[in-house]
Amino acid sequence: MTRLFNEPSAFVDEMIEGFVAASGRWVAAAPGGVVRSTRSEEPTVALVVGGGSGHHPAFGGLVGPGLAHGAAMGNLFASPSAQQVHSIAKASDQGRGVLLSYGNYAGDVLHFGEAQDRLRAEGHDVRTVTVTDDVWSAGPDERERRRGIAGDLVVFKIAGAAAEKGADLDEVERLAILANERTRSFGVAFTGCTLPGADEPLFTVPEGRMAVGLGIHGEPGIDEVDIPTADELAAMFVEKLLTEIPDGVEARGARVVPLLNGLGSVKHEEMYVVFRAVSSLLAERGITVVEPEVGELCTSFDMAGCSLTLFWLDDELEELWGAPADAAGYRKGSVAPRERVERVFEEEAEEEIPEASAESRVAAAHVVRIFETIAETIDAAADELGRMDAIAGDGDHGIGMQRGATGAREAARSAGAGGAGAETVLARAAGAWSDRAGGTSGAIWARMLRSVGAALGDDAVVDRHAVVSGATAAREAVMSFGKAQVGDKTMIDAIVPFADELRRGVDEGATLAGAWRRAAAVSTEAARATASMSATLGRARAHGDRSIGTPDPGAVSFALICTAIADVLDHIEENGNS
Repeated sequence: MTRLFNEPSAFVDEMIEGFVAASGRWVAAAPGGVVRSTRSEEPTVALVVGGGSGHHPAFGGLVGPGLAHGAAMGNLFASPSAQQVHSIAKASDQGRGVLLSYGNYAGDVLHFGEAQDRLRAEGHDVRTVTVTDDVWSAGPDERERRRGIAGDLVVFKIAGAAAEKGADLDEVERLAILANERTRSFGVAFTGCTLPGADEPLFTVPEGRMAVGLGIHGEPGIDEVDIPTADELAAMFVEKLLTEIPDGVEARGARVVPLLNGLGSVKHEEMYVVFRAVSSLLAERGITVVEPEVGELCTSFDMAGCSLTLFWLDDELEELWGAPADAAGYRKGSVAPRERVERVFEEEAEEEIPEASAESRVAAAHVVRIFETIAETIDAAADELGRMDAIAGDGDHGIGMQRGATGAREAARSAGAGGAGAETVLARAAGAWSDRAGGTSGAIWARMLRSVGAALGDDAVVDRHAVVSGATAAREAVMSFGKAQVGDKTMIDAIVPFADELRRGVDEGATLAGAWRRAAAVSTEAARATASMSATLGRARAHGDRSIGTPDPGAVSFALICTAIADVLDHIEENGNS
């Protein structure tokens, strides 16, 4: 249970503020997260890491000499937005290039990828290495689909040490890839975690049982077994991880770094009992333990659980692993004092609102009203959306949608008050939705809103045919962006039938309000039908069968929003503004 918080939706912002206040020796606040508060003697490659909050010391606690130069910090268990990543990377770049590194989760891939594209377009040399160490999340032949858990620290440590030595970007990237290829992790839990303001944990484990193969975002385990003894758990960890020794490595005679990681509320003393057996089992197999770590390295809020990571060394990796590092949440060896610098960041100036026709400004006023309705609708549904998401995911969909919709409403109001047309209102709302929500849904909603806005324009009359074009463009944008198809149990299962039915209704001569109402009903039925499907994408993919019986929360939230918009369109039509 999380006991100490004020307003749950403000938890992350207040947590970051307090972390910076307590950690000024290492970090300074920057738009989107934190950056180093010290200066290197010579410019280096900048390592920028990031992910959702709730994993301390990851990610802000890993910023400092010998580790990361900056961390983009998203909402609880939600990826940072592309804007956050972009801002932190620009603030961290010292002119020798930027390496982005993060766990392999859909939302992080979308947002970090978009930020990388923007940075490259601006002239920055940027590379990416995703962490894929969790052996339970996909098979050995699908390692590129695996998620990143405690292996994050290994990859960040190796990349940060290489950068500290003065390696160029090609070399830092190569070593980060090598570290990831030689890292394997396996996690278990005895209870789930509880987010601030929530009455129940994201998942529960029956008394006397242990969840096996879970991630770090409150996802339930892939299997359950009786709670073992400490020695039995150590044997389970070691036996599983030794089935996946990296290519080219012989176990006997190998040198390995074990990291026994606490997920939030397992005590160090308990972990030391487990590590005693881990160390012994590795020695029995002729494996030499090198500079192990036992403690909280990548947590999952207050989850009771732990994971074991094995990092298989070669000579160059061993040297980098042993190199000094000094961050708020992780230290190794001795780092010479660094000069602290005052970091001042100016907010990016908002672009001027472009000229818009009178007709488009009228449409923009309706769009603002629609965003107000969306925010009200999501506020009412947030708890239930989070409950559905917790069945096979991480439970953050409700609060993420709430933050996104609220941000979009405020941005829309501001743009509308400034005389913006429909496209600009939608574009500003899209940016705010992405920035405030983060996560996969934040990226998808931003892409949809921008696509609709481009179809409506700032200087044209907005009629039903333009709206149909916008809905079709949104559907195509999401399908190309996220690679999901109908039947994958995602938002696409509600978007595609909605867009198709809206076009059909307008082509048959229906008013926009009438066609939209029918399309919303079709979308609602399609969202309900996802309950019978097994998830095949995203974090829920590893728990596909567990998701059967519960509709996809992204599809449900889309349908709820479409239904709420139908009420606004009915009112507009009744007042002669169709």
